[in-house]
Amino acid sequence: MPLRFQKHPSLVAYLTCGDPDLATTLDIALAAIDAGADVIELGVPFSDPVADGPVIQRASERALRHGTSLSQVLEVAKEIRKKSDAGLIIFTYLNPILRMGITKFADAAQEACVDGALIIDLPVEESGDYLAEMEKRNLATVFLAAPTSTDARLKQIASASSGFVYAVSRTGVTGARQQLPEDAAKLVSRLRRYTDLPLAVGFGISTSAQFEAVGKFAEAAVVGSAIVDTIERNPGKEAESVAQFVKQLSAVSHQPSVLI
Repeated sequence: MPLRFQKHPSLVAYLTCGDPDLATTLDIALAAIDAGADVIELGVPFSDPVADGPVIQRASERALRHGTSLSQVLEVAKEIRKKSDAGLIIFTYLNPILRMGITKFADAAQEACVDGALIIDLPVEESGDYLAEMEKRNLATVFLAAPTSTDARLKQIASASSGFVYAVSRTGVTGARQQLPEDAAKLVSRLRRYTDLPLAVGFGISTSAQFEAVGKFAEAAVVGSAIVDTIERNPGKEAESVAQFVKQLSAVSHQPSVLI
């Protein structure tokens, strides 16, 4: 099933699965979709989330205390797919996939009816086996592009990506910031030379104003830490609180549809 970015800007919403528990993750994902999220990134908790700031690190610790695994995240995806055709991306570090096995992961992802995956610490130069297995199953591959990437590497990342390209707005770890870095628009402009795929900007987007600003130069914005923080601050009301936040963000979107 193809991903659709139905609004501009579209919202890619990140969740740490298993925080506070898997049943609540399912409720939050469906609430976020109903509130306007176009794509859900289902984050697999990992014990050493080096690219993540303190908010997502705490969420990963909570989820791991419950024993949340990649297999369980795929089961959550399967349940979401029964009720929604929104985009679903497995967002993970490489280690859980290597433990499962790349072929077995690709089979399980196809069975769960996800649209694809983003492996945050898999260098594009070492992704050949993964790309082959995903391509066999028509699963999207999403790679990160950073402001520090050379033009040659951006071209390679764009070539290896088949869902959308995730443009990292700044160097450093995830987490809300007061202002959208100038690097974001420059990076998107550089990526446009190498791909017609939709570009999603992430790392640090937490307000409606930032979300709207991204829409001036990119197809989508990824919001992660701000959503995970909303979950952390609203125990017992996670789904409704995330839905309210997502509605505030998506209120600035308008309609044209992009199919990928």
